[in-house]
Amino acid sequence: QVHLVESGGGSVQAGGSLRLSCAAEGFPHSTYSMGWFRQAPGKERKGVAAIDRDGRTSYADSAKGRFTISKDNAKNSLYLQMNSLKPEDTGMYYCAADFRGMGWVLSPEPKYYEGQGTQVTVYS
Repeated sequence: QVHLVESGGGSVQAGGSLRLSCAAEGFPHSTYSMGWFRQAPGKERKGVAAIDRDGRTSYADSAKGRFTISKDNAKNSLYLQMNSLKPEDTGMYYCAADFRGMGWVLSPEPKYYEGQGTQVTVYS
């Protein structure tokens, strides 16, 4: 059974940092791209960062230079280090996995596997 469980969200002042974690089990990480997307109330879901099975990464323009995605295959875990947070980064952050590649993970389309989300709130 597939489980994607996010943790690490919270409320932080602008300029601060958070590290999100995702425990991802039940599917072969070696054939899936994984990543994070964000959804704010009333807004479309927005891809934030993705990593493929070989460790290559891709970021939304808004995340470049501030966020770092990484994974630990031995621990079946995915991470998102977020620095220099801005109020516009606020939203529910979801961990996702899809066999269709990083482009699909970063798209607004539903992913093959998605977690339940962790809330990130950045206040000014």
